[in-house]
Parts: sequence; C-alpha cells; structure tokens
Amino acid sequence: MSRVLVTGATGFVAGHVIEELIRGGHQVRGTVRSLRDPARVAHLHRIADALGGSIELVEANLSDDAGWGDAVAGQEYVLHTASPFPATPPRDEAELIGPAVDGTLRVLNASVRAGVRRVVMTSSASAVSAGRPRDEERRRTEEDWGEPDRSAPYAKSKIFAERAAWDFAAEHPGLELVVINPGLVLGPVQHAAAGTSVSLVRRLLNRELPAVPKLGFSPVDVRDVAHAHRLAMEVPDAAGNRYICAGDNMWFGDIARILGDEFGPQGYRVPTRRMPFWMLWVAGRFDREVRLGLDFVGSAELLSSDKAHGELGWSMRPVRDTLADTGRSLIELGLVRPR
Repeated sequence: MSRVLVTGATGFVAGHVIEELIRGGHQVRGTVRSLRDPARVAHLHRIADALGGSIELVEANLSDDAGWGDAVAGQEYVLHTASPFPATPPRDEAELIGPAVDGTLRVLNASVRAGVRRVVMTSSASAVSAGRPRDEERRRTEEDWGEPDRSAPYAKSKIFAERAAWDFAAEHPGLELVVINPGLVLGPVQHAAAGTSVSLVRRLLNRELPAVPKLGFSPVDVRDVAHAHRLAMEVPDAAGNRYICAGDNMWFGDIARILGDEFGPQGYRVPTRRMPFWMLWVAGRFDREVRLGLDFVGSAELLSSDKAHGELGWSMRPVRDTLADTGRSLIELGLVRPR
C-alpha cells in the first residue's frame, strides 16, 4: 500500500484516478482549491465509502505556494492531474498557460523538497500533435511534439507545461517523472460538474449542434486513462517516459451515429448530418479555436498507443461502450435534457 497525492481532485480524470487508486488499496490524499463547499467533494467520499476506503482532502491552489508543502508531506507518489481546462477559449491565453506551467513547477518543487519518489503528470495528446499537419501516412508517437505557434490556448498550455516538467526532471535526477498523454477523454461522469471533454457528447444528445463537421478524434475512456496513471506509478521501468493513451481515429459523425443508435430509441435526436465547410468557416471568423481547426477538417487524428500497450501492459475498452456509458451518466445526472 502506497501513499499517493492526486492534485485537482475534483477534476474529471482525477476522480477516476482516485477511484482506481482506492480500489487498488492505496492511501489517497487529494488537493482541492477550497474545502468550503462540501457538495463539490461529496462524490469522492461516496466513492471511497463504496470501496471500503477513505480519502483525505487538503487545500492547495496551482497559483499559490501555500498548502503544497503540507499536501506532499509523507507522500511516496504524486499524480499531477490538475490543469485549467475551460469550456470556452479564454480572452487571454496567459490565463491558461501561466497556471499550467507555474502550477506544474510548483508541484514538482514541492515534491522534490518532500522526497517524493515519482510524479506522474497528466499531459495531453495535444502536446504530441497540436498544430502539426496531419499526415495520413504516419501515426504520431511519443517522439513527436505539438507546434505551440499554431495551437489553441489549451493545447499550448499542455505543450509548455509538459516541456517545463521534463526540463525540471533533467535538473533533478533524483525525482522520477512519467507523463500520460491521453486523447479525447470520454466516459462516465461522477458528478454534475462534468468534465469539459464530455461536452461533445452532451451537446450531441441535447441537439445543440445543427450538424457535425468532419473532424477526427482519438477517444479514450477516462477509466482506462485512470488505469494508465496507476500503471505509470507502479511499473518500475516507466520512469522517464511519456505514454500516449488514445484509440484509433474516429470521425465526429461516427460518434454521433453511435450515440444515435444507443439513445435514439429513448427519444434523443442526435444530429448526424454533415456540417458543410462554409458553415465552419463562418464560425471560425469569430472563434480563433474553430479557425485553427479548419486546417484539420477531413484529416484523421492518428496516434500510436503501442508504447503504453507494450511497456505498461495497458489496454482500452471498446469505444462504443465508452460512448454509451458517457451518455447514460449525463442523463442520470440531469446534464442532458429529458425527452
């Protein structure tokens, strides 16, 4: 049994990481920005109780040094999942990049001072492929890096934060670093403050989109991402490596059709008609993030998870199961309008 700190405990990925760790018999501590609202952390205590475990929660904010010394004290491992992930593009990209980079370095510095053995950092496939031309002939691997000058603010924050982490690790060889680079994270949400990434499924079930553009994604189940974090913590030879965790390319329209097959009989009218390029182009005139995506219309997102499969022994569940479980959880929590 190991003592593990999970940063950003109320996050989508973090909640499932915590569940995975408690299920595996580890002692878990989690950081939250504030403990003033018990409702925001109630689901974590419910999960721990259901598994016959417990979780300790402490206050620590990525933008402040206060609390981090106490948070990492006595911990063998730190799983750094906390990072800003807004539902809409920020007015100033510094609102994302600053906390992501500075917060990562704050966690790493505290970990070194406390004698933490290994830090597992949640990055993103964006740090691998964002801003790069999509080459149909080659799957991107852990050797690849995104191009920040051609990336949206969120992707840029992930690139810079991961780069900063590797630079820090090179200067502190006594600290082991492992990075997980997940694709589009979907799966069941644990509480009503759902993760931003599942908004794609929510918007389809709510029919908030008139049609779907031909955009490619590499989805992965949040429960499989959580399992990858535990493996990255436990597998000795994982130290010093980054691991892409993502499935095969899936077109937005294919995601919509699976959701339509699953939830159409319940009255959910999921849009499946192809969005013409001109409509996306018009939207891009007003939204820089959409404008960046115009270069990728019709291009598949090709990522290789071979390294995670081979070195960690990691595997994925079928994406159809992931989409069905995502939709059911959104409906159960009232995040999708009833039909």
